[in-house]
Amino acid sequence: MAAKKPLPGRVQLKNLDSLFGIDQEQTGQVLEVPIGELFPFQNHPFKVLDDDKMLQTVESIRENGILVPIMVRNRPEGGYEVISGHRRRHAAEIVGLETVPVIIRDLTDDEAVIAMVDANLQREEILPSEKAYAYKMKLDAIKRQNKAGRPDANNSRQVGENLWSVNQLSEGNSDSARTIQRYIRLTELLPELLEMVDCKKIKFNPAVELSYISPNEQHLLMEVMNEDNVVPSLSQAQQIKKLSQEKSCTKEALHALLAVAGIKERNVVIKHEVIMQYFPADVSDAEIESLIVRLLEDYRKKHGGI
Repeated sequence: MAAKKPLPGRVQLKNLDSLFGIDQEQTGQVLEVPIGELFPFQNHPFKVLDDDKMLQTVESIRENGILVPIMVRNRPEGGYEVISGHRRRHAAEIVGLETVPVIIRDLTDDEAVIAMVDANLQREEILPSEKAYAYKMKLDAIKRQNKAGRPDANNSRQVGENLWSVNQLSEGNSDSARTIQRYIRLTELLPELLEMVDCKKIKFNPAVELSYISPNEQHLLMEVMNEDNVVPSLSQAQQIKKLSQEKSCTKEALHALLAVAGIKERNVVIKHEVIMQYFPADVSDAEIESLIVRLLEDYRKKHGGI
């Protein structure tokens, strides 16, 4: 796909390639384009949140501009699809920038998926759901690339090819092939259960076990968890998986199972008037939460836990 020619009024950035060590032939053009022409990557698995990290990015862009251009590719329907830089684009929009620097890449759909996942997996903090869907998207892209030119591949070869694809996915990655497979299992969870994994209400290992039960059984499990105010431990999740395999995962069975040594959720509520006596009236909720968490971390380091 040929790169678009700069439209009148756009400023082509000179010498930016050498500044960032960019290979012009590999990456394509570096342009300053209207922010309204940048569209999110289809099914982008990484969340763009207005959290403390975003506030830091906003302040950085307000003071210094966008130092690293946003990676994009041309959209057939016009504009550009963001491959890497969704957070920078959002922050630039908050700041009020009308144009942003971009690197235009000439990539196929599968190449774009792989580039998007690889770029975003470099972030320090990634939610389990983000990793799960990112790994799945990249694995599917690698499988399609491996299968290209081999339309006659039969079922007897698929298991070996799938394992080969997972091993490719783990190359240069901090997660092993086995761990990647377990993350991908999380995509079988209902969104509500996966959200509980992100919020650390359900731990990773129990969540993987629960991913093997059917959607209907997951709905039943959520009902029982809400009614009994319990969260499955790893051993309980393994027993639930076994109930499913035995076709006996009923609501009654789940109640009986989770009633034994269930892990009760703690819901600690601090009254607003108690909190606000320690903070100015104009401080945001995010700032209050951030400070409280830091204070608790300091307490734990000094006293070895609460």
